[in-house]
Amino acid sequence: MSSPVIPRVERVLTRGDFSLDGQTVKVDNNVWLLGDDAEVLVIDAAHDPAVIVAAVDGRRVNGIVATHGHNDHINAAVELADLVDAPIALHRADHQLWESVYPARRPDRALVDGAPIPVPGGTLHVLHTPGHSPGGVCLFGLFATGPTLFSGDTLMRGGPGGTGWSYSDFPTILTSIRERLFTLPADTIVHPGHGDDTWIGAEARDYDAWVARGH
Repeated sequence: MSSPVIPRVERVLTRGDFSLDGQTVKVDNNVWLLGDDAEVLVIDAAHDPAVIVAAVDGRRVNGIVATHGHNDHINAAVELADLVDAPIALHRADHQLWESVYPARRPDRALVDGAPIPVPGGTLHVLHTPGHSPGGVCLFGLFATGPTLFSGDTLMRGGPGGTGWSYSDFPTILTSIRERLFTLPADTIVHPGHGDDTWIGAEARDYDAWVARGH
């Protein structure tokens, strides 16, 4: 009996500007690669396409998924797509954010809640989790290594992604996390858009504290 395919999760750290509402700040972003020795999915192509191409290292890129449309999660997407000949996918509710960065080019595919994304070793499923942005999504998969979530800026270690921006809403992100993410297995590892990994069970313990502090 053959052994199950174990997908490889790789983090590529990039640094650049996040700009919205007339403000610009420097941020470190996690670009996630999920695949094997032959093919890979890129999640959140941020800041530096050359660094991402180097990490891809000649593998076939099956797609570039944007968990949301903030510029720091898409500002390398189009150049990367052209370099590796891969389609870009984004939820339609974030097209207004996308168009502020790429007014003349649309994403190639629309992310839809519940849609499957095949990857080596299994399937990711799109979870629409608005709040940080209207079209924010997370990607959840059950793999041989355990349940895995790519959470974008919906959930990070220590709480929800920021909601002090245009198109963001704190009660909405709380609902998304409570109803879509905290119903996942407690041992689900969370790979966020910024910062270190965490687990669903660890974050769920602090939900009431987030509500009390208001962010």
